[in-house]
Amino acid sequence: MTDIDFKNKVMALIDNLKSISANYGLGNDGNEFKIITQVFLYKFMNDKFAYQVKQIEPKLAEAEHLPAGQAGWEKELSNYSDDDYEMLLLQLGADTAKLKPEHFISNLFDRQNESDFAKLFDDTLMDIAIINNDIFSVKTDGGAKVVLFDRITEYIADPSKRDDFARALINKIVTVNFEHIFTRKYDFYATIFEYLIKDYNKDGGGKYAEYYTPHAVAKIMAAILVNEPVQDVTVYDPSAGSGTLLMSIAHAIGEDKCTIYSQDISQKSSSLLRLNLILNNLVHSIQNIIQGNTILSPYHKDKNGELMKFDYIVSNPPFKLDFSDFRDDLDSKENHERFFAGIPKTPKKAVDKMAIYSLFLQHIIYSLSKNGKAAAVVPTGFITAQSGIDKKIRQRLVDSKMLAGVVSMPSNIFATTGTNVSILFMDKNNKEDVVLIDASNLGKTVKEGKNQKTVLTPEEEQQIIDTFNNIKAIDDFSVVVKYDEIKQKNYSLSAGQYFEVKIEYVDITAEEFEAKMKSYEENLSKLFAEGKELEKEIMGNLKGLRYE
Repeated sequence: MTDIDFKNKVMALIDNLKSISANYGLGNDGNEFKIITQVFLYKFMNDKFAYQVKQIEPKLAEAEHLPAGQAGWEKELSNYSDDDYEMLLLQLGADTAKLKPEHFISNLFDRQNESDFAKLFDDTLMDIAIINNDIFSVKTDGGAKVVLFDRITEYIADPSKRDDFARALINKIVTVNFEHIFTRKYDFYATIFEYLIKDYNKDGGGKYAEYYTPHAVAKIMAAILVNEPVQDVTVYDPSAGSGTLLMSIAHAIGEDKCTIYSQDISQKSSSLLRLNLILNNLVHSIQNIIQGNTILSPYHKDKNGELMKFDYIVSNPPFKLDFSDFRDDLDSKENHERFFAGIPKTPKKAVDKMAIYSLFLQHIIYSLSKNGKAAAVVPTGFITAQSGIDKKIRQRLVDSKMLAGVVSMPSNIFATTGTNVSILFMDKNNKEDVVLIDASNLGKTVKEGKNQKTVLTPEEEQQIIDTFNNIKAIDDFSVVVKYDEIKQKNYSLSAGQYFEVKIEYVDITAEEFEAKMKSYEENLSKLFAEGKELEKEIMGNLKGLRYE
């Protein structure tokens, strides 16, 4: 089976799961995404377990497949003694869920005609979650654990329909084998993840659009931040969403060479991020996913109880958000250093317009290690603000010599907002040149749903990356400036303010010059004459005016 064939089968399965949910009244229901993602994850974990145990015990791979979904390797495995089975589990990779024979999809398939099958289905998922709780649970900032699975058939309001719902699910997931996926590269998983949550995590204004960051932004961030090999580094996103930025930089570094840390106030986004980490071989970092308020209660701390410092930080924070209910709690002595530029005041009107991104930027700067690098999406207005908190943040970056540069993106790069955005790059080791890029004229406009968005071509993305990494000045596109130059421009980080005004000179002969001058004289003489006639006419009209 080719990659395309396999990918199509996986996507068809996802569509079938959505169809089942719709048939049982859960289409566009708030719980639909939980059902789709959790059933898919149950299937994924079953097949990954199968793939792993067959690598450990080749005889399992040689077992013949039996009819009705009962695979020979599963029957063979169910004959293992308790000690032999436990020994097999100990040999599994740390990123593979530990399953019992009664957890296998084929076991549920064979028992689907039993009474209370929905309860058996839910009990199976819950038992898997409990056994693997230490590896796969997401923590809240209060210390509670969000387990891997819910009792999903209970989302069906009518109890009499739950058994049929569970049977429909199990009959769909038993028909496809995912084992082929575990030989593929991670970009293959990314495609599946996107399709899996396409109705819940898209930039076209969907219900969960807050989790989306365009791939162009993620790619540019990762390629500029990680421009040389690194090892054993920490990567942090204080507003992680479903993890697009984290996945991009983790792939650039190498999944086995970094540890992911995150925090996000949304429980949905934390669940999606967990799924993303599982699909992308980053299970070892699930324990560092925190569901909670980063600004009010940052979770990750070192052994001394101080906020952790990270080697790499990426963020697409919310720009405007009402945080008035905890704004005064931030204005404490322990936060004065973290929020060095200040805390936005609560406006009398339009409270939802509070500039929360400025708090995230300050938190990011405070959380960088001594050699740390960071990239954050900011509203383009931030890079030129003449006063206030925004300017104080820019002053800190420049005066401390920890600015790498800025890329001003095309308008509508985010289809869900008309706000123009830029990517701010920080680097504690950059003491010399700062790169400012104006990419606002790149890309083409496409229609997506009711919205328009700007899409960069791969060549344009690479142009931005190469220009930045090579510290290259290009007319009307990029400039390379010193910190002192930025101070002289009132700390502006807009590339356009540093572009040279160029006057084009054209060589002409003496005869051509004389002809041009004569033409100018004739035109001026004509205009002057017309002006005199107009003056006479106006004066005549004025003299004709009478008071009545």
